[in-house]
Amino acid sequence: MAVPVTSEFCLSCVPRCTQGIMGIHGLTSYVEENRHFLSDVKLRDTQLVIDGCSLYFNLYFTSGLDQQRGGDYDAFAAHVRHFFSALFSCGVRPFVLLDGGMDESDRKFPTLRQRAQRSIKEADALSHGAHGAVLPLLVREVFKQVLSELAVPLYQCVSEADLEVAALAGQWGCPVLTNDSDFFIFDLRGGYLPIRFFHWEGVDAGGDRRYIPARRYAVNRFCSHFSHMSKRLLPLFAVVAGNDYTPARTTQDFFSRAGLAAAPGRRIDALLRWFSRFRGPEEALEEVLELLAGRRGGQKAAGLRSLLTRGMLDYQLPPHSPLSRFFAEGPSTPPERQGLPAALASQPDWLLRGLAAGTLPSLVQDVLVLRRTMMIPQVENGRLPSGHRASLAIRQVFYGLLLQGPRGSPAGRGRGRGPQRETSSSNSAPCAVEEYDRQDLDLRRTSVDIKLPKTAAQLHLKHLDRVPLPGRLQVLLDTLGVEEQALGAVPAWLALPVCVTIFWVRNAKPRATPTQMQALLLGFTYGEMNRRRCLAGDPVSSRPGVASLLGRLDKMRVTVGERRNLDRGLIHTFSQWQSCMWAGLCVNQLLCRPLHEPHCAWLFSGTLLHGVELLLRQGTRPESLLAGDALPAQLYSCLLDAVLRALGEESTPSSSSASSSSRNVHGGRTRPRGRGRGRGRGSRGPRAAATSDLENRFALLMSEEDEDEE
Repeated sequence: MAVPVTSEFCLSCVPRCTQGIMGIHGLTSYVEENRHFLSDVKLRDTQLVIDGCSLYFNLYFTSGLDQQRGGDYDAFAAHVRHFFSALFSCGVRPFVLLDGGMDESDRKFPTLRQRAQRSIKEADALSHGAHGAVLPLLVREVFKQVLSELAVPLYQCVSEADLEVAALAGQWGCPVLTNDSDFFIFDLRGGYLPIRFFHWEGVDAGGDRRYIPARRYAVNRFCSHFSHMSKRLLPLFAVVAGNDYTPARTTQDFFSRAGLAAAPGRRIDALLRWFSRFRGPEEALEEVLELLAGRRGGQKAAGLRSLLTRGMLDYQLPPHSPLSRFFAEGPSTPPERQGLPAALASQPDWLLRGLAAGTLPSLVQDVLVLRRTMMIPQVENGRLPSGHRASLAIRQVFYGLLLQGPRGSPAGRGRGRGPQRETSSSNSAPCAVEEYDRQDLDLRRTSVDIKLPKTAAQLHLKHLDRVPLPGRLQVLLDTLGVEEQALGAVPAWLALPVCVTIFWVRNAKPRATPTQMQALLLGFTYGEMNRRRCLAGDPVSSRPGVASLLGRLDKMRVTVGERRNLDRGLIHTFSQWQSCMWAGLCVNQLLCRPLHEPHCAWLFSGTLLHGVELLLRQGTRPESLLAGDALPAQLYSCLLDAVLRALGEESTPSSSSASSSSRNVHGGRTRPRGRGRGRGRGSRGPRAAATSDLENRFALLMSEEDEDEE
């Protein structure tokens, strides 16, 4: 597998959260400019607590992987394996903690909305060939799967992981690896290792003992540079400087009234020297309140005191971390309910264990606790509806399984169709979830009603793990509109992606074209062959023809970072598939995996699929791309048969022919796939003279689908 990189990568293109701007505004830049605050270390033979979200953001963006075309998950997975291999080679024992759902208090929700809005703008910039930074949708799933494969201990927190990470590292006395500036405040014995100075790719032999060169931050060293300022002042400093919870106006008012430097590069230094005058936080707090509220105090002072005091408590570490027991005993540990939001504390053990182990998505917590979700922005055509619209019917079932009791859900019909897709009804009021998603280039809120297939009417979340497999499988298949027999001989690892692809073909708007569907199936074939080549003893590893054709396919990738000829229509259609895949994974996980969990790293590679789809559109036949070994061609044919069978017609040998047209078929009429301006020149390649049998069949099937909808 070729791992594409780009020479155009620069640190300024990395998202704010990966550069440490999450947390205390300006503090990371200040420390990086004053490196005497850091000391050199040779990391080896130690435990290491890792902020997982900070790590996967950093690994993806600093490796220069594709963002514009949906991401290259195969290359990302290889990069993650390389990272942890470096740790293992130095005797470093990693423990990874991931952020969970949104905070029940909603204190950070305004910040989350601002970040989502910024991501929408950056995604649109990327789709036009400009710079930006947007994490591909399935990166988190790929990261978790690689950790599982490597047996790296993982814990998914209830909300933000900061306090849990600091508490565990504090109890163990080991360092923390992250890029969050809040860790400049925590007083940790093992110190804080900023990811930017963690040179894991430069492992040094160091004689007989290997180590990772890194730089460590320690609170005592930092405070010594400010007249040995009391480290108890740092939490108040963080709140006043402005973090994710402090209103920007409060910070602005303080700097103005205190007469401190207005220049961003000098504000942090000036504020630290201002705080160093005080013996402790009690004295400093009174001075801050006097500056902000005046000597009279009153209600304004009381409100500010509450805000600042609560903010300081966010940095107070508990004496013991319950995660020490979790990592000692494993995921089978009885769930810790103390301190959980009430809506989570009342949930069954199996669900809480799944959340803690990361085998259930954090979206579960958002739905149960807040009845609110935030759709992750993707790079797509901003002039078209959000790609997440395509997966709406899947998400409605996901919400229904979480919120619906055994009596059934309100009557209704979802967008997806399939056996028994109609929902059951009850006399109860409709239950809805508040979704935040892109509308044009703005973040908007909509209310989404829950819907369930009839086969799910008697399911209850409490006992969902004990429902027999056939019942859970039928709910999943009904959600995706697929008959079980349509899957035929599809390999178990690819059953869910094939079902999702069938759902996507029916629900994508603008419609998917035959070449887009073929490119996805060729991508599945490429991924499955690569996956099997990595398995010890698998006969695929000894077939030279397979290795040769995989190498040929790798050469068909478009160049990472290539900003010309972006096909926004293709980008948008594949963003819809990714949304459907993500939602399908969520439902499958919640139903305790009635279908095998696919290896997400091998499902989608944007640079490969864009290159292959262009060739198909220009008239190249799939068989010619798979020449050299019969096994990949047989797998591709099996996948194509399953899709066409589910769409309503058995395939024939000629139906595996490539489409020679780039036209989109809808209702028996042809129209361009892209809308408006923005289609790259790559969407106007030469076309073959004749329309293939597959396109005729595909058009007929989609025409019948449209007539059913009407």
